[in-house]
Amino acid sequence: MNIIAFTVENKHGERKEIEIPDDMGLSLMEALKASEYNILATCGGMALCATCHVQVLQGFDNLPAIGDAEYDMLDTLPDLTPESRLACQLKISEELNGAVFRLMDESDDEL
Repeated sequence: MNIIAFTVENKHGERKEIEIPDDMGLSLMEALKASEYNILATCGGMALCATCHVQVLQGFDNLPAIGDAEYDMLDTLPDLTPESRLACQLKISEELNGAVFRLMDESDDEL
C-alpha cells in the first residue's frame, strides 16, 4: 500500500492536500466525496453527467489517457479546458501523486 497525496483547489482558490491509500480501488471522485467535497456525481461514476469535472493544474501529463466515454462527456461542457478530466474516471494511483486538481462544479462551497 502506498499513500497518494494530491492537492484540491476549490472555486475560491483555497487549497487542501488529501492523502488516500492506493489499495482501496477508489476513484478521485470517491476520494473527493469521502473528503467532504460537495461533488454531485449524479451518475455514480459512469462518465454520464460530468458533475465531477475537474481541471488538472499540475500533473496532467502523468494521468492515464482519456477514454471515449469520458471524452464524449467532456466535449459537452461549456467550461471545458485542455486540462479537463472527470474525477470518476481517475483511479487513485501513483499517477495522481503530487497532482493539483481544481473543482469546476459550482456546488462546492466547502474546503
